[in-house]
Amino acid sequence: MNIKYFLYDRLWKKNSSLVQLLGLCPVLAMTTNSINAIGLGITTTLVLTFTNTIISILKKLIPKDLRIPIYMVIISSVVTSIEMLIHAYQFNLYQSLGIFIPLIVTNCIIVGRADLIAYKKSIIESFFDGIFIGLGSTFSMFIIGSIREILGNGTLFFGANKFISSIDSSTFITLLDKKHTIILAIFPPGGFFVLGFIIAIKNFIDVCYKKNIIENSLQCSCINKIKK
Repeated sequence: MNIKYFLYDRLWKKNSSLVQLLGLCPVLAMTTNSINAIGLGITTTLVLTFTNTIISILKKLIPKDLRIPIYMVIISSVVTSIEMLIHAYQFNLYQSLGIFIPLIVTNCIIVGRADLIAYKKSIIESFFDGIFIGLGSTFSMFIIGSIREILGNGTLFFGANKFISSIDSSTFITLLDKKHTIILAIFPPGGFFVLGFIIAIKNFIDVCYKKNIIENSLQCSCINKIKK
């Protein structure tokens, strides 16, 4: 397994939020600020990692014709366990994420990776696939959430006490005055605008990268011909 390509493929090329556009309902609903985005992203990453690993371990015992219902049972069990842990140890975060924690069960990226990777690949590859697909989605949600929070509220990391209970609720970064904020950014249309803007930037970077590769390959071929 080529580790460099594996990371590039999961974090960038097949990013679930920016490329595959899967599970956009929670992505757009919970990215009104950076902390909620990080919380949902980490929760999704944990679900992906555990479900991928469990399904990969049990794949020889799972009948092919019944695999989807069995996936759903495993995913539901993992989501419920993680939800109970968050409820017990991070209650403020649990209140913020609300219904979107159990809705992870219906996130098509979870079932998709289970059937595409966990059911067919090794335990190690399935484990790391869950981690890096989840981290790619978390990074995307964090960028979207940060931009929306800055534009809509003028703050960054508001509500950090949801993760670190020892800090005060007033601990956050103020970047814009309330007079200069754009309230549309924290509403659903703003989420679509920010997501589209980030996708456009990513596509632009990909085009420039491919163009540089083509130019470099042409230069190398020309140099080789001259030497000959």
